[in-house]
Amino acid sequence: MTTIAPLQPAAETDPSRITRLLPGILFATVVGVIALGVAAVEARAFGHPVIEGLVVAILLGMLVRTLWTPPAAVNPGVSFTAKEILEVAVLLLGASVDLPLLLRAGPSLAVGIVLLVVLGIVFSYGIGRALGLPHKLSVLVACGNSICGNSAIAAVAPVIRADKAHVASSIAFTAILGVVVVIGLPFLIHPLGLSFYQYGVLAGLTVYAVPQVLAAAFPVSVLSGQVGTLVKLVRVLMLGPVVLFFALKHRNDADAPQAGAARFQVTRFVPWFIIGFLVLAGLRSSGAIPPGVAAPMKSLSTWLTVAAMAALGLGVDLKAIRTVGKPVILTVTASLIVLITLSITLIHVLGIR
Repeated sequence: MTTIAPLQPAAETDPSRITRLLPGILFATVVGVIALGVAAVEARAFGHPVIEGLVVAILLGMLVRTLWTPPAAVNPGVSFTAKEILEVAVLLLGASVDLPLLLRAGPSLAVGIVLLVVLGIVFSYGIGRALGLPHKLSVLVACGNSICGNSAIAAVAPVIRADKAHVASSIAFTAILGVVVVIGLPFLIHPLGLSFYQYGVLAGLTVYAVPQVLAAAFPVSVLSGQVGTLVKLVRVLMLGPVVLFFALKHRNDADAPQAGAARFQVTRFVPWFIIGFLVLAGLRSSGAIPPGVAAPMKSLSTWLTVAAMAALGLGVDLKAIRTVGKPVILTVTASLIVLITLSITLIHVLGIR
């Protein structure tokens, strides 16, 4: 979800891990609190935030990262906040959703999500090849655009034995364009005449990463945010079958000795927080979680999400766009336009209101 280097392996019981993560967690939290302060100033000046706190947190994090290179000591904690803390926030969010309301579109929406991911990969791959991108780079861009951005790129890269340069270039612009989508997507609501529910579906189908969906949808409405989150989580589940497909397709590559490092593991692609989100949503809808308990869980989820948004921004370096070639930029941009068009078509075909 971010461009920050992944955490180095460490034992969960190692007390030093807390010491290693704490500076970055506090750093991201401070940036998030400042972002909420900016949103509060906007609300006082204009009656409502012009740019919501979640989006401000991303932009502020990007600004800090672009103007100043944070010390390496904060990187592990920032990466942890952008991933693990975000996952906890999404899990807790399940306690405040009305699952029957979110599922009112029926199973046809789930089928539509699967179809959209498949078509998105096919069209994106075709655009990349038409613009002269190598096969493996086209695959990375297609999966990143169609499923979940950098997470999909990082998951697919080892099974197709992608070059490091291809991984870096596909991630760099995808991360930056993802933030652009977060800011720009709400402007489509009025021209397209979308309801809050429809917009939530659109955000879940098109925005790259889970935190970006939260930032693009919740400022519009709570319903949009909840619907967008659920749709996005279903879309993320497509990562497993897609990685398995490419693992089988590339199993006879010439550099097959690397295959051990690319072994497919189902458990890696059924994230625990998605299961937890659905379990809590079911408990909330059944009344097992009363409103008095759900409210503080929602508040905690909001605070954790703001910190994760700041960490996400801190992982996006705008200067990285200089290293991305024009064909990659054109492919990612054109693929996104196709994805948005397919999503809007799907919304109308399914009669989602």
